[in-house]
Amino acid sequence: MEFLAILQILDSTIRLATPLLLACLAGLYSERAGIFDIGLEGKMLAAAFFSAAIAYTSGSVWVGLGAGIAASVALSGLHGVASITFRGNQLISGVAINFLAAGLTVVIAQTWFEQGGRTPALSGGARFENIVLPGAESTIRGIQNQGPPTLGPSEEPEEESTIRGIQNQGPLGQMYSELISGHSIIVYIALLIVPLTWWVLFRTRFGLRMRAVGENPAAVDTAGVSVVGLRYAAVMICGVLCGLAGAYLATALNAGFVKDMSAGRGFIALAALIFAKWRPWYALSSCLLFGLFDAVGNRFQNIEVSGFVVPVQFMQALPYILVVVVLAGLVGKAIPPRAGGEPYVKER
Repeated sequence: MEFLAILQILDSTIRLATPLLLACLAGLYSERAGIFDIGLEGKMLAAAFFSAAIAYTSGSVWVGLGAGIAASVALSGLHGVASITFRGNQLISGVAINFLAAGLTVVIAQTWFEQGGRTPALSGGARFENIVLPGAESTIRGIQNQGPPTLGPSEEPEEESTIRGIQNQGPLGQMYSELISGHSIIVYIALLIVPLTWWVLFRTRFGLRMRAVGENPAAVDTAGVSVVGLRYAAVMICGVLCGLAGAYLATALNAGFVKDMSAGRGFIALAALIFAKWRPWYALSSCLLFGLFDAVGNRFQNIEVSGFVVPVQFMQALPYILVVVVLAGLVGKAIPPRAGGEPYVKER
């Protein structure tokens, strides 16, 4: 395989891993504070719809981004009220959010745009464009068109890039132009959030208290710190990051919203979080691994091995197969926060 083809696979890996990374970090904040959240999928889906719908209506992708984050934060607040204030079952609350988002996005989209539960295609200032860094050659990358969604679990089409001048560069120049440059701003923000999350959780008082709430909320309460306040803060941060992930799907990775476009990414992010053992840097590595499987599945289809053609569906199912492997416990013992999933009842 040519070096440039490898770079293109890695480039696709980064773009496909970005929504997983944001959702994984969202779950990390929430679960570190003791709130299990399997509603990441629903929050991403709601954010994807509202970001695309408002971006198309207003013509501004930044307004759409704000709307997507607001929708995700609203669902996070709903989850917080159900699981923190009313001490309900956190898993049931998350499932309800997933069902609510899956149904409402299609109904509202059909009522609003009358295009079969999808939004019109985004263009110009209504979507995030790729950023070409100084000194890098520009590339033309395929983007999701306005037609029906692709058959695979990913919305990312098989990359067909028209490369301008990259073949004439050396290996370092090709890496810079193809791998580092040419991503949307949300990709760079997601990568910066990883060290920021590590610093917040392990180098600040807020992070120490948040981790303590997930391990021993009674001790935190005894110290005079609000357990409810910290858990709500973690849930809100989770909502913001899921909003970024959903907006990226609809306004950067694709050019509009289609039904169920999150395609299980929220659940994959949860598997990546378990794989990462609730640590930020490990989360980056695990999401890149899932993104690599997705990129390979998209690029290599109809592969023939010893006269046998590997089905397209198998290649597209690679990320989900990895999820099964992770959840089967083959990656070692992963111990969640001790107070995770348990509502806190203050002793009187």
